[in-house]
Amino acid sequence: MRLDKYLKVSRLVKRRTVANEACDHGLVEVNGRAARASYEVKPGDRITLRVGARTLTVEVLSVQESVRREDAAGLYREV
Repeated sequence: MRLDKYLKVSRLVKRRTVANEACDHGLVEVNGRAARASYEVKPGDRITLRVGARTLTVEVLSVQESVRREDAAGLYREV
């Protein structure tokens, strides 16, 4: 699954276009490297997302095309 879509499905970012712009501006890293929105996310990847003064690092546990709001947090674990 594309990185921008994963960020939206997992509800780390509210909209896919916002996730796409964050990737374009270098605010998203995967495994320590700047990542494009088209990066294919795999279980085990570490995603670092910088939003304002906050930095969030998560480890991908699962990749699913669609998930309910209650189950979205099960796709990743905070590091």
